[in-house]
Amino acid sequence: MPNPFVHVELQTRDLSKAKEFYARLFDWKLQDLPMQGGSYTMIEVGGGTGGGMVASPDSDAPPSWMAYVGVDDVRAMTEKARRLGATICLDVTEVGEFGWMSVFTDPTGATLALWQPKNPQKQG
Repeated sequence: MPNPFVHVELQTRDLSKAKEFYARLFDWKLQDLPMQGGSYTMIEVGGGTGGGMVASPDSDAPPSWMAYVGVDDVRAMTEKARRLGATICLDVTEVGEFGWMSVFTDPTGATLALWQPKNPQKQG
């Protein structure tokens, strides 16, 4: 089975402004969850792929959206991406009780994240 996109995430310097804009534009339901160093805003879209918003840890980085692809084995897929020529930006990292992620830049320069949930029934 092909691996689907399961989550998209906005990192921005002005989280409150982004939350107001996107909630009004798309009628997204937003829920703030506590996380180390601040909060994470979950985006509930009803149907389809949901996502999140977070304040950027780098004040010089431009705001950007990151797409996450669901995988069954994030370690194996991260290594496969490396073998195929990707540069690993963030090696496999546990994300609390939710799952594991990694981030890589493909050989063309595009960045993508991998996601393996701890509970496969809750991908995004």
